[in-house]
Amino acid sequence: MNILQTIFKDHYEEMLYTLHPRQAVIDNVDKMINCGDPSFGGAMYACSKCGNLKFVPFRCKSRFCPTCGVKYCQDRSNAMAFKLIQCTHRHCVFTIDEELRLFFLEDRSLLDYLFYAVRSVILRMFYQMNKSKNFVPGFICVLHTFGRPLEWNPHIHCLITEGGFSDDGFWRVVKHFNYTFLRKSFQTALLDEMEKRIGPSFKKTKALIYKKDSNGFYVYAKPNLCDTQTVVKYISRYLGRPVIALSCIDSYDGETFHYNRHEDNVFVQKTIPALDFISLLIQHIPAPHYKMTRYYGLYARHRNNDKQLKKAIHPSKHKFILSYSKWRNNIAASFGYDPLCCSKCKATMTLTDLYFKHKRVSLEEMYERSMAKIKCRSA
Repeated sequence: MNILQTIFKDHYEEMLYTLHPRQAVIDNVDKMINCGDPSFGGAMYACSKCGNLKFVPFRCKSRFCPTCGVKYCQDRSNAMAFKLIQCTHRHCVFTIDEELRLFFLEDRSLLDYLFYAVRSVILRMFYQMNKSKNFVPGFICVLHTFGRPLEWNPHIHCLITEGGFSDDGFWRVVKHFNYTFLRKSFQTALLDEMEKRIGPSFKKTKALIYKKDSNGFYVYAKPNLCDTQTVVKYISRYLGRPVIALSCIDSYDGETFHYNRHEDNVFVQKTIPALDFISLLIQHIPAPHYKMTRYYGLYARHRNNDKQLKKAIHPSKHKFILSYSKWRNNIAASFGYDPLCCSKCKATMTLTDLYFKHKRVSLEEMYERSMAKIKCRSA
């Protein structure tokens, strides 16, 4: 049991009756606490030579779990990388005023408008470059609701191609991004959408925000991402990380965690009560099936088969790259040993049974279930 599981298990009842969390929070916390517990099922492997047995418990697959979150991050990064076009990308971050954060916390459906505002602004910026050609970029938006101190801070990370593809098949390289336009247009688009949703009561807040942020919301860019390997590495390291890594939790006695401050990269260590620490973390758990990553422009689903666009990673390499995200290969790459190598005779162990909800499922039954699913899909 890792330190995060211990913290939540020790304060579970207190969390329920003091913080009154959402149902999505309760479901994800339950999964995380029981992640890797053999009583919830697993896979049995056996060695055909010496008969040695090994039981591997199931994981929870929750994005909130720091262990499963890393695997989810890896899978999502691969999905992003397979869509990328062979060109230079720019990483832009769209932030909002602190006064607006509470609106998104109280009504999480407003988070959709962050995506809508970023999409409309980027497409409009490229459209204005040449209206007759209608240049369309490819961009991927990822929602982060947390900052390094774990506070509620919704913002959008956007990976944008430095170029656009026209309707007549012409690619135009774009090196200059008008950040003044992005800041002011993003501010206007978001505030207009929020006023439509919230109603006339938002007008006073809207006027105060315009007066306070006369230059628009803060939009800044990370260094250009030129080659494919740099882009893929950057995506996996930054755009898809869990809320907190176990390595950032220093002690459990009044929770102590650390981070490097964004403004000046100074090391900061904070110690807060357990319930406050739990409250910081669970506020970032999204609603079930909520899409935190969205693809637009050339990366939208209806443009995936555009053969005129050269992909950064050739489809022939997809299967090879995905093989590294398999459980067995992941363990071997991370810890330097084969988990299916028999500890006694060094032979390769094979799957014999699955156990789920305290019931044994044979390989024959697994095969019949998979065939039945295939028939249902094809019908």
